[in-house]
Amino acid sequence: MRLKNETYEYIKQAVADMFVTYDIKGIPINAFEVAIKIGLNIIPYSSLSYEKLRVAYEYSEDGYSIEENDGTWNIYYNDITKDYTRINQTIMHEVGHFILGHIEEGEEEEAEAKFFAKYALASPALIQNLLSVKNVENIMNTFDIGYKAACIALDNHKKRFAYGRKDYTDYEMQILNQLEVEIVKKKTLF
Repeated sequence: MRLKNETYEYIKQAVADMFVTYDIKGIPINAFEVAIKIGLNIIPYSSLSYEKLRVAYEYSEDGYSIEENDGTWNIYYNDITKDYTRINQTIMHEVGHFILGHIEEGEEEEAEAKFFAKYALASPALIQNLLSVKNVENIMNTFDIGYKAACIALDNHKKRFAYGRKDYTDYEMQILNQLEVEIVKKKTLF
């Protein structure tokens, strides 16, 4: 689902604000650290009883989050059949639901959380400033993301710096400064 341009801009700013508010630093981004700093509970599928595990798999093979009656927010993730890169992406996706204030589930909320996660883990500005050679393998290794996510990140980087504005937005500068990434003066695109 394609979101409105204003929605993408809002989510990018929300990512930048989250990094600053919760003092997130360093690359690769660890979604576990982010969730813990926010105060979210992280619960692996392997810790669930058989009945709860069955229900969890019916709900999602990757993971999901839920706000409990007492106001606590729990993120459940599949540590049984998923690798670290998928788990990290899933947790950041669920963090996105929390940060974006999603109360209901729907196609638009899923698209927003999906974009939130991929932008938080490997934004075009980070790729631009951290990698002299911008290819899928380097993106996978630098940002600790899977192959498909790295392909999408590289495509987004190309669109941003080949066809978009060349100067950095305020939220990109905010992210680069917060994560303590040195800003590259001479830009190499690909």
